[in-house]
Amino acid sequence: MTQSHFRFASVGAALICLAAGSVHAQGLDMLKGLGGGGGSSALGSMSSGSLGNAAGVLEYCLKNNYLSGDAASSVKDQLMSKIPGGKPASDSGYVDGSQGILTGSDGKKMDLTGGGLKQEITKRACDFVLKQGKSMI
Repeated sequence: MTQSHFRFASVGAALICLAAGSVHAQGLDMLKGLGGGGGSSALGSMSSGSLGNAAGVLEYCLKNNYLSGDAASSVKDQLMSKIPGGKPASDSGYVDGSQGILTGSDGKKMDLTGGGLKQEITKRACDFVLKQGKSMI
C-alpha cells in the first residue's frame, strides 16, 4: 500500500468513525431493529408517539422524497385532521416532526435530517412512521 493509499484509507476510516459517532450521538440507537431483523419491538420507543409528531414527520418525509404517493399523503392528512385544536402549526409535535425531529413515546428525540449514512436510516424511519400512522387513523 502506498503512502497516498494509506492516507486515503485513514481519512475514509476517520470519516466513518465520525459519521458513526454522529449517528449515535443523535439518538439513532432508538432505531434498533430497523436493520431488517423484524419483530414487533423495532422502534419500540416510537410506537406510541403523538399524532402531531407522526403527521409532521410524514410531512418532512414527503417533502424530502423519503416517501411519495397519494397513500402517504392521505395518511398524513388524516393524522393532521385529528390533531387537537385542528391547528397543526400550534402543535409542537407537528412542528418538530415537520422539521425532521422524531419524538418517541419516551420523549427521546431523533434528528432525521442530514445525508450520507443517515439517509438509509431516515428512509426506514419514514416507512415505519407511515405504517404507524396508518394504525393511528
